[in-house]
Amino acid sequence: MKLFFGTLVFLLSFSIYAQKTIQWRGTDRSGVYDETTLLKSWGQDGPKLLWHYDGLGEGHSSVAIDANKIYVTGLIGKTGYLFVFDINGKILNKIEYGNEWDKNYNGPRSTVTINEGKLYIATGTGDLICLDQNSFNLIWKKNIQTDFGAKNIKWGINESPLIVNEKIIFTPGGKTNNVVALNKNDGSLIWASSGEGGSAAYCSPIYANDLQIPQIITMTEDHILGIDIATGKKLWSHENKNRYSVHANTPIYSNGMVLCTSGYGKGSVMLKLTNGGKTVEKVWEQKLLDTRIGAMVKIGDHIYGSGDFSKFWFCADWKTGNILYQDKSLPTGVTIAADGMLFCYSDKGDMALVNISPQKFDMISKFKITMGTEQHWAHPVINNGILYVRHGNTLMAYKVK
Repeated sequence: MKLFFGTLVFLLSFSIYAQKTIQWRGTDRSGVYDETTLLKSWGQDGPKLLWHYDGLGEGHSSVAIDANKIYVTGLIGKTGYLFVFDINGKILNKIEYGNEWDKNYNGPRSTVTINEGKLYIATGTGDLICLDQNSFNLIWKKNIQTDFGAKNIKWGINESPLIVNEKIIFTPGGKTNNVVALNKNDGSLIWASSGEGGSAAYCSPIYANDLQIPQIITMTEDHILGIDIATGKKLWSHENKNRYSVHANTPIYSNGMVLCTSGYGKGSVMLKLTNGGKTVEKVWEQKLLDTRIGAMVKIGDHIYGSGDFSKFWFCADWKTGNILYQDKSLPTGVTIAADGMLFCYSDKGDMALVNISPQKFDMISKFKITMGTEQHWAHPVINNGILYVRHGNTLMAYKVK
């Protein structure tokens, strides 16, 4: 009886764990992955490479994972493709979904969003596509130009769509349909917010639901915005400019505080939401915390990441913005975290394992990502003890548990 009960508990636990859906920056867009018993050091050549696939085409999108299937997009010629793998690296499907970005730093940028049997893909050319997860048939499609009267941006749309209940949130930009909520099932318009009328700014939004007014928080050309999820009403805005209107990092939200960071010398600003979420006030600003596209992670009362112009890895105090350490022993890049460790993927191809500490950049292990093509910009993903790294044409899976 004990053996039966133990087996049942194990199977139920595995079933629940396996059904976890990984999307942009994990399950909650924080970049902090809910993993345990991971390796605390790697060998000189890095963790064991389980498999790799060469043939994704060009692109910078990360993997999404659902029901033990891996989804990632790539550009071959002028066409975007969705690739589906099993967890052993076997390719299950390769689906053409339409035109993709081929004007600069070619290929898709956005991570697939998965929800209730549907796949949502935002292309660099400005399409928002909904596919059936099983048949891959097109359910609906919208375009920022033809459907929302917006213009594309210099380096192509880079937004992983956010789903909240029946709404899918997307940022065409422009004066009328600046941020929109569509019905996730048929693509019909639920509401449109004019925001501050600026262009899209490469930002994937977040949802803050613990306020009196639950809201979407995102960044557009020159502003940080708070938008009522129910009505689309702009609740507040905060001016936030840099020289190229690039704000590619998803905001970090916690207990009424929102941190937004941009590169090109702009830096970070912490805002406190007040009056039930109807207004904001600036708490601190720090120009040296100027992550460009690599994001940050919040661990306890500290934030970790790396700079653009500042060129160092840092830890800073969440409440004050005071920098606790600066370190230049690794080229700067992307930051994710899991099980008390930072996984730092430099734009020169280094993958480093760093002990989380507010005292120092405590790098334990490092190896080079030698396979793949072009820029090391795609954000790594950790799921079920496997580290997935996309480098242009190649997807790699490393055993880190």
